[in-house]
Amino acid sequence: MTTKNGNSALATAPKAGYQAREWPSLHGLQGISDHTLEVHFELYKGYVKHVNLFNEELAETSPTKDGETDLRFSELKRRLGFEYNGMRLHELYFDNLTSHGKTDAPPGPLRDVIEKSYGGYERWKRDFAALGGMRGVGWAIVYQDPVNGRISNHWIELHEDGNLAGFAPIIAMDVWEHAYLLDFKPSERGKYIEAFFANMNWEACAARLVMKK
Repeated sequence: MTTKNGNSALATAPKAGYQAREWPSLHGLQGISDHTLEVHFELYKGYVKHVNLFNEELAETSPTKDGETDLRFSELKRRLGFEYNGMRLHELYFDNLTSHGKTDAPPGPLRDVIEKSYGGYERWKRDFAALGGMRGVGWAIVYQDPVNGRISNHWIELHEDGNLAGFAPIIAMDVWEHAYLLDFKPSERGKYIEAFFANMNWEACAARLVMKK
């Protein structure tokens, strides 16, 4: 494949684009309205759309021009991580919410890892809630280190800044304002975090654990 300027293009796009997922049963949550979810789903679809668009454009863009890295190539590459993580983090977020079959605490294996890592479930919960309540917008993520099996809470600026290489995301909480402003005031993020916990799909989170052999 060649571009209009005759340079060889780097085919980085997958042959088939990503399809936006749907969560038809995700409604009737406590504190998080169906309207908020619908708006949020549309925002998520935008990330999927842009991942596909950027990959398609990269497939037609030469990585170099006149012996230097092409500016358009550079900008697409820099932006792609934001779009990819925007897509994946939202999928994790919607997957770890449920209005059906909720339990008040994580199942055995996940609770064991939490208690081993933080010395107690309530101590971990306070730490995670405080993390989500920090000033600024971003994500509060519970990661598991596959090397030692322990979990830790981390703040992710934007979507791509702060992710830990090789760590497995176990719980994802969106604390960008679009996740709660239709239901709560800007100063009421704490109430949104309470609603997040009230709708936690603990089984889905536990299924993400990396079990050490």
